Amino acid sequence: MSSLLSINNLHAGYGSANVLFGVTLDIAEGQVSTLMGRNGMGKTTTVRCIMGLLKPTDGRIAIRHQDITGAPPYSVAQAGVGLVPEGRQIFPSLSVSENLCATARAVKNGWSEEKIYDAFPRLGERRLNMGFQLSGGEQQMLAIGRALMTNPSVLVLDEATEGLAPLIREEIWSMLARLKQEGLSILLIDKNLDELSAISDHYFVLEKGEVVWRGNANDFKSNRTTVEQYLHL
Repeated sequence: MSSLLSINNLHAGYGSANVLFGVTLDIAEGQVSTLMGRNGMGKTTTVRCIMGLLKPTDGRIAIRHQDITGAPPYSVAQAGVGLVPEGRQIFPSLSVSENLCATARAVKNGWSEEKIYDAFPRLGERRLNMGFQLSGGEQQMLAIGRALMTNPSVLVLDEATEGLAPLIREEIWSMLARLKQEGLSILLIDKNLDELSAISDHYFVLEKGEVVWRGNANDFKSNRTTVEQYLHL
C-alpha cells in the first residue's frame, strides 16, 4: 500500500536541546498508524514538525511526495494534514458552530457542519454554546470535528482520549473506527493499548527520540510484552 505521509531521518529540538534523532515512519493510504512512547520521548515534537510548528534541523516530511518540511502550518493544512492537538486548543470565546467553521475547507461530498453534528449529536445540541462552556469530552469532539472540517487526507491526533470519561472515550474510538472504515488515513497517539490494537495497522515506538520498535498489527500482537516494556506499562 502506498505511503501518504512519510517522515524520513527527522532530527529536531529546542535551542541546544536535541529531541529527535533520525525518526523515520510512514502513514499508508487508508490505514491507522500509532505512535507510542513514554512522556518526553518525542511524540509531540514529531507532530509539531509535521504541522510546521517546529522546523526540523534535518530530514524530510512529505505528503503524497510533496515536500512540506518546515512549511508554515497553513501550507501543511492546505496540503491535506488535519490536526487534533494535545490539550484540544479550541477557541474558548467562539461558539461550537464558529469553532467548526473558523478553519473549514469545503470539499464536494466532504465534511460539513451538519455532518459533524450527525457524527457527534452532543455538539449539535450545543452548537450555540461557547467553547469554554463545554466539558472536556465535548471539547475533544469539537477538536476532532474542527479538524475534519478541513477535509484532510490524513488526520493526526495527539493524545486522542487522554483524561476523558470512559463513555466519551468509547464514542471517540467508535468515531475513529468509522473514519478508518471510510478510508481516512490516521496518525494516532494514545496510551490505551487495548483500544489501539482494535484499530491500528502499524505501530511505531519512540524512545529518547528514536524509533526503537516498529511493526504491523500481527507483529504487535506477537510482541506486545516487548512493546509494553518500552512503555513501562
